[in-house]
Amino acid sequence: MKLRSFLILSLASLLIASCAKEISATENHATMKSSNNPVVQLAQSQQNVKVGTFVSGEHTTQGTASIIKNNGNSFLKLNQSFKTSDSGPDLVVILHRSDNVIGSTKPPSYPLKKGDYVILGRLQKFSGAQTYAIPKNIDLANYKSAAIWCRKFNATFGAAKLSNS
Repeated sequence: MKLRSFLILSLASLLIASCAKEISATENHATMKSSNNPVVQLAQSQQNVKVGTFVSGEHTTQGTASIIKNNGNSFLKLNQSFKTSDSGPDLVVILHRSDNVIGSTKPPSYPLKKGDYVILGRLQKFSGAQTYAIPKNIDLANYKSAAIWCRKFNATFGAAKLSNS
């Protein structure tokens, strides 16, 4: 009886072991690079198209904005040194038609005119790297700057003229 139980247990163990798949270090590394990880993919195949440095408007704003292409999609990327004031109640990231947003508007708020910009999204955080998708229907040739804008008070916190890199 003990021999029979031992054989059944051995056979079951062998069956379970043969069905399990061993993941090697190279397979695990390849999995991390797969399309299931968009952050890794963005970092590997991104191409800078335009870049600019922020100039302060209503509030001190610093850092760099870049338009990057990745797999046929466009993104606006604010770099790690990006920083702006946290005093705006409704801050958004925009693309603007002017190449001199701050110089072409009036202090102190540097207001924008409707139709001169497209909103990419709410500002994710007041400092550090962040990325915003640019809709495919946006013709980037028509937009020459990126800006941080307070919708509620029509105040431009800062803008970066985007030039070909």
